[in-house]
Formats: sequence, C-alpha cells, structure tokens
Amino acid sequence: MELLMEFFTALVELTYAMAPYILFGLFFAGILHELVPDSIVTKHLGKENIASVVKSTLFGIPLPVCSCGVIPLATSIKKSGASKGATLSFLISTPITGVDSLLATYGMFGWAFTIYRALTSMIIAIVAGIATNLFDKEEVLEVEEVKSCCSSSSCCDSEVKEKKGFSLKGALHYAFVTLLGDIAKALFWGLLIGALITIMIPQNLSEILLEYGWLSYLIVIMIAVPMYVCATASLPIAAALMLSGVSAGAAFVFLSAGPATNTVTIGVVKKMLGTRSLYIYLGSIIIGSILFGLELDYLFSLQDIDPKSLVQMKEEAGVIAIVSSLILWGFMLYFVAREYVVKRVS
Repeated sequence: MELLMEFFTALVELTYAMAPYILFGLFFAGILHELVPDSIVTKHLGKENIASVVKSTLFGIPLPVCSCGVIPLATSIKKSGASKGATLSFLISTPITGVDSLLATYGMFGWAFTIYRALTSMIIAIVAGIATNLFDKEEVLEVEEVKSCCSSSSCCDSEVKEKKGFSLKGALHYAFVTLLGDIAKALFWGLLIGALITIMIPQNLSEILLEYGWLSYLIVIMIAVPMYVCATASLPIAAALMLSGVSAGAAFVFLSAGPATNTVTIGVVKKMLGTRSLYIYLGSIIIGSILFGLELDYLFSLQDIDPKSLVQMKEEAGVIAIVSSLILWGFMLYFVAREYVVKRVS
C-alpha cells in the first residue's frame, strides 16, 4: 500500500512537472501550423541532407521548450514534411538549449560551462540527424504519395485554403485533437513508466556515484535516459551532484541526457520515426553525452578546476501545474478510452 502511494505521488509530481510544458508545446505547435505553410518546412527541412539537419538544430536552439513540450512541435514539423533526420535533430537540440535553460545554466555554472553545453548538444543533434538520414531513409512509397498528392489539385488546393488566414480555432483543433490524439497513448504509458522509474531510484544516489567512480557515467545514463527532467529543472540536480563530490563530467552527462530523453519521448520517437531512428536517437545521446562528459573532466583536470567552485543555487511549483495536469489527463484518458472503444467495436 505504501509503495502504491509512493507511485501515485511520483505520478502526480511527474505530471505537475510535465503538463504545463506539454500543453504549451501543443498550443505553440498549433499556432506554428497556422502561421507557417507546410511548403516552407518541406523546402528547408524536407530533404535528407546535412543542411536540413543543421537548420532544424539551429531552429530548435532558441525555443524555450522542454523534452515533453518539444514532442508536439516535432510531431508537427514531421507532419508538415520534415525529414526523419531533421525531426530527430530538432527533438534533441531543442530541450537542452532553450533560451531559458541556457540563461539558467549561465546563472548557476557560468559562461564557459553554458557554451560547452550548447555546443555539445548541437553536435549530438547534428550527428544523430545525419545518421538517421543515412541509415533510416524515408519509405519510397511515402515520397511517391507526397508527389502524387502535390500533383493533385484537390489535395494542394485544400492545403492552400487552409493556410490562407490565421484561425485560432484551427490552431486549437490541430493542437488538441490532431496532435494530442496522435501522441496520447504514448504520453499515457510514458507517464506511468516514468513514475515507476522515479520511485525505484535510490535516495543515496550521490553516495553510489562517488563510490563507483568512472562507472558513475553509466549509472547516470541509466537514470537520466528514462527519467523525465526538463533542462532547467535538471540544473539543481546536477549542482547537487557536483557539490556532493561527483565529477563535473558525470553531472554533465545528466544535464545532457536527462532533458533530451525520457520514457514519454522514447515512446513517441518509436511511434513517429520507427525503431531504427529510436536506436540512433538513444545511441547518439548516450555515446555523445558520455564522450563529452569524459572530455569535460579531462579539461577540468588540465586546468585544475574544482567542480564545486562553479556552483551557485534555486526552486518552484503551483496552480498552473495542477490545472494543466487535470486538462492533460482529461485529454489523454479520453483519447486512450476512445481508441479502446474503436478497437472493441471493430
């Protein structure tokens, strides 16, 4: 019974942390869908080349969107014609390098650490995007369907009409019916699994990381990849790890892998881009985070920098989180129940 209460508490806290950003991401995606013609996305991000990957990475950097809020945006640009590689690089770079996160990183760790975090996330995102375009190309049939659609006046005419003027109703419908309907099931299971993982993490984490030295990288990765933590919220955790004596590299691994991945995003990436893209996504983040973490420790050892000297600290919560959580769960349960009923009927 006590374990069940812990799970429920973790689920509520996880939802409080994620819901406002998911809803904001959905709303922002709906607005973008109304304002930005699909043709622009297809033109700049649709090709399976390096340029489209770099553009999507740079496009994602300034957006103040976390690892859950980025899901609807990524789903939207994919639906609008972005290549798999461009979508994946956007998914990785955006949650780590939002303006809010970079400013908070500067405030807590200084400019050198902030620049390092921004540059390394860009490199990881670009490598993942290029690898996806090379090893997980779009289905030829899908490309042919797009071509035949664009040669059909009825298809393209309807798209043009849709983009003629801004419609708030259209933005909301796209955000909370089309997009949320697509990802509701993945969100639902991701939240449940994420809460389960949260209660399984030991309380004496910092002691374990100190005890196992270089293995701390692998331990941090095992915790950071499935766990939900947004880029800004990950900063106090990383700072606490550094203050407890954990290396800057291991803390960096948490800062890099934590915001870029979680059980929710993993489920959505598999559904949206496929299993091979999911492996590239996870592999790029895991390997890249560890390599850059090792490099950071090496640089710190050369300069004889004590990680504890970087840190300064902070926290938050409220009514918006509660209301957002109720709205999100209402939508999720509706879409999951609807899918279940449709399957039963058919």
